[in-house]
Amino acid sequence: MSHPLQPLLHDATVALAAPTQTWSGRDGQMIGGIHGIYHSDSRVFSTRSLRVGGAVPEHISTASVSASDVVFVALARNVDDAAADPRVQVETLRQVSAGRVAESVTIRSTLKEPLSTMVELRLSADFGDMQVVKSGLGAGGNAQSMTANPGGAGTLALAHGTVTADLAADGADIAVDPATGTITLSWAVEVPAKSQATVHWAADLADTAAVVAGAADFPEWQGAGVESGDSRISRWVERALEDLGALRMCTTARPAEAFLAAGAPWFFTLFGRDSLISARMLLPLGTDLAGSTLRVLAGLQGTGTDNDTAEQPGKIMHELRPKELTIPGEGVTLPPLYYGTVDATALWVTLLVDAWRWGLPDDEVRELLPHMLAALDWIRTDGDSDGDGFLEYADLTGHGLANQGWKDSGDSVQWRDGSLAEGPIALCEVQAYAFEAASGAAELMDHFGLAGGDEWRHWAAGLATRFREQFWIADADGAYPAIALDAHKRPVDTVTSNIGHLLGTGLLNVEEEALVAARLVSPELNSGFGLRTMSTDSAGYWPLSYHGGSVWTHDTAIAIQGLTRAGFPAEAANLSRGLLAAAEAFDYRMPELHSGDSAADARTPAPYPAACRPQAWSAASAIAVVASALDMRPDRNTGTVETSPVSALGSLSVSGIRIGGVAVGTVRAG
Repeated sequence: MSHPLQPLLHDATVALAAPTQTWSGRDGQMIGGIHGIYHSDSRVFSTRSLRVGGAVPEHISTASVSASDVVFVALARNVDDAAADPRVQVETLRQVSAGRVAESVTIRSTLKEPLSTMVELRLSADFGDMQVVKSGLGAGGNAQSMTANPGGAGTLALAHGTVTADLAADGADIAVDPATGTITLSWAVEVPAKSQATVHWAADLADTAAVVAGAADFPEWQGAGVESGDSRISRWVERALEDLGALRMCTTARPAEAFLAAGAPWFFTLFGRDSLISARMLLPLGTDLAGSTLRVLAGLQGTGTDNDTAEQPGKIMHELRPKELTIPGEGVTLPPLYYGTVDATALWVTLLVDAWRWGLPDDEVRELLPHMLAALDWIRTDGDSDGDGFLEYADLTGHGLANQGWKDSGDSVQWRDGSLAEGPIALCEVQAYAFEAASGAAELMDHFGLAGGDEWRHWAAGLATRFREQFWIADADGAYPAIALDAHKRPVDTVTSNIGHLLGTGLLNVEEEALVAARLVSPELNSGFGLRTMSTDSAGYWPLSYHGGSVWTHDTAIAIQGLTRAGFPAEAANLSRGLLAAAEAFDYRMPELHSGDSAADARTPAPYPAACRPQAWSAASAIAVVASALDMRPDRNTGTVETSPVSALGSLSVSGIRIGGVAVGTVRAG
């Protein structure tokens, strides 16, 4: 039976500067599927096709200049002479900035005679909703209701609802077919003998309803870099920092406060969990992003109780959109500001603590302490809805997210036999986040002279005891923590990557951490290209299951960080080498997730074809892996960073490390 299919992303070429992005084929043409020019939550143009002399140029190469700029090279043999060597080349430079897409099309000729030809560019106005595109329901069908107003020569203004597109094409004739939304730009081009000629066009895009925009300033990590005996490390970091720069955004309400959008193409907005984890991974490069992310989320912290939005006092939000979000075919409808996440509140506290350790100024931390206390109160009250001492979640609306941890797909929490666990669900990693938040907050309370530090240390100790009693189970390979407790407080027995998030938080004792470390590098979880989300001995395992066997870069990186903190550098290096092998296979732009197939059976990891890329926490994982390889430990009192004398990944030299906004010089390890 046929049904709509989500567009595949794995072989498309993306250029981006949030909130604007383009997706095309390797040849630069946009012909269907995910292809198009997007701004905010709309696909403004669904197709873009270039012809020279009436024919599509023959593509020969593509080069990403940066996250935002791509060059496509093709041949125009239809206007060439009869010689064996191609003598007419077409080069297209596509440049994306926040609110603007521009292209320069250059025809280079080494012919002895002048070349007269036509360059024609066709665009199909779409104005389709992003979620409609994601669902595979095709074009938006809004072109017929757009307005198209010719301006001066070579200009055209388009509008639909709150979205506008102003086209400018110097020297071009512009024709519009209002019935189909097709726009044709035509240039008569004269190329002198052995010379070149260039035509330009651009679209300025805007959405007056947008609640987020591109960050205007520059990232604090400009100039950071890595030199290594393994060139893959430096290439991964370089690509990651480029992508992270293109994912920087702000809310329209707080334009000076940057955060990282979750990822392209679907998630150009503020996500509590994603933005917090990404900022935490980037702390070695500075605390500015962490501080602004904390403040943006504090400004949206829950103050009342609303079941429809899942808001509760002290709770940190999950997702911000300009309007209600409906996911076609899934029965999910989310309000514009949605709080349906069980982990973002504790993660907010842990980012605040770690940012302070990395030198976030006391004045900035002090300003956020009331929000920290409110978050802690939520952890102990509404976060523990049934009063059993654990944090759990349940959707009370019937149209919200069924699972509200980072593995938020409907089948992400299942028993080893493949059956789904019944909620409310208490996830193992969320208890670790809560333990770490309470312990770290106690340290801040002591430092800033607030009462309550000992009380929260006592609470954390009690949580560790309860966890040890109720989460730990065993199979033929020994003891391990269950992924979750179900509605009946039974430990759900699948072996999953979630246990990697427990390491280094303080929740486990030394013996327990050793058991978890051994599981993480077992062949059932370690694919050789990263950590599988679910063990291969589970009935629900499938290497291309979103949360049931695939590999997520950030998930593996968090496990690597935990292994390092817990004193297992060999295991951390093992998983790090797997991610490096995957990074090489994906041209150093790590996708949201990839296949969990074993490296023993596959030369390269298969892509998960609908995975976002770039994605913030996948890109930030490059920094987390490097910092873990060096075992970086900040000392805010001395303004120094301690490291291991020997890197787990060989020789490393890292520039751009900062404490409290002050560069500490190059950090090296052999």
